[in-house]
Parts: sequence; structure tokens; C-alpha cells
Amino acid sequence: MRIVGLTGGIGMGKSTAAAAFRRARLPVFDADLAVHRLQAKGGRAVMPIEAAFPGTTRDGAIDRAALRRAVLADRHALTRLEHILHPMVEAEERIFVGRARRAGQRAVVLDIPLLFETAGDKRADTIVVVSAPRAIQVQRVARRRGMSKADVEAIIARQMPDADKRHRADLVVKTGLSRNHTLRILTRFIQTLRA
Repeated sequence: MRIVGLTGGIGMGKSTAAAAFRRARLPVFDADLAVHRLQAKGGRAVMPIEAAFPGTTRDGAIDRAALRRAVLADRHALTRLEHILHPMVEAEERIFVGRARRAGQRAVVLDIPLLFETAGDKRADTIVVVSAPRAIQVQRVARRRGMSKADVEAIIARQMPDADKRHRADLVVKTGLSRNHTLRILTRFIQTLRA
């Protein structure tokens, strides 16, 4: 079974790419969704995060805005949070890949924003990086998440530079041109997975 790692910075178009893989009936592991489940009411990460960052829960779930405020400007705090979340997400990923393998899938996609930063690229056979010009990236994130430009820039600054990700990719999908352009490239790639 071929494992495809899908990554790219915030606002680069991973959601569009992941949706294309799903439409092609390829199983997609969504690391962000796994984090949301872990931080939801009753999630395994709620208690450890509250212990590390008191006051970041509300009604038994993580208050994402409070947690963002607690870690956004503090690299050490972010590292503590990652040490809590990343092993839990990797455990869910292993379960997902095992199920797909047992089901006889030819390929799966790991949609992981921090693929390189968490060494997830070592678990993938092929790396797909989505990329767009910085101005488009900032505009997308600010519009979608309702964040200030300064907050968006702070998040981007903490991520691996787009140029580094593109350099390490097996396939770069430019998402700043048009949706049709993006989907054409992905469709061709999906055909290679089925060959």
C-alpha cells in the first residue's frame, strides 16, 4: 500500500487537495480533525492540556482561543503542547493506516500540516506539498479564521518555510493559480496511484 503525505503551510490549500483525494475514494487521515477530536469534550488530550495550561478548558473541552493565546507567543509553551498532542495523533494515524491496509486499499493519504516538522515524511512513500504565494496564503487564513494579519503572520513564521517544503516534495501543487489548475494536477497524480 502506498502512503502519500500531504502537507503545506496554513492557508495553502490542503483542504482542497484532501477533498480531491476523498472524491477519488482514497482514504484520507486528517491530522487536524484528529486534534479537534482529542480536544473536544471527553477527548484524551483535554486533561493533559488543562494540567499544562490551566484555564484553557471550558465545559470539558479545550477552549481553542484560550489555548492559542497561551501558546502563540511562547515557543516553549508550543513545544509542551506538541509533546502532548503529537504522540496521540500518531497513534490515531497508525490505527487508520492499519485499517486501510487490512481493507486492501492501494493507497492512503496522510493530511498532516506539520508532516516534516514531526518526521511524518519518513512514514510516507510520496510527499505532496500544496503551495501558494504568501499574499494569497495570508488572505485565505485571515478570511477563513477571522484572525488579524499579525496573528496569521505569527503562525506562518513558526512553520517551516514554504520553499523548504517545496524542495523536499515529490510533487508540488500550486494552488494560487486556479481551482481547476489545482484539480488537474491532483487528478493526474491520483491516476498514477491507481496504475
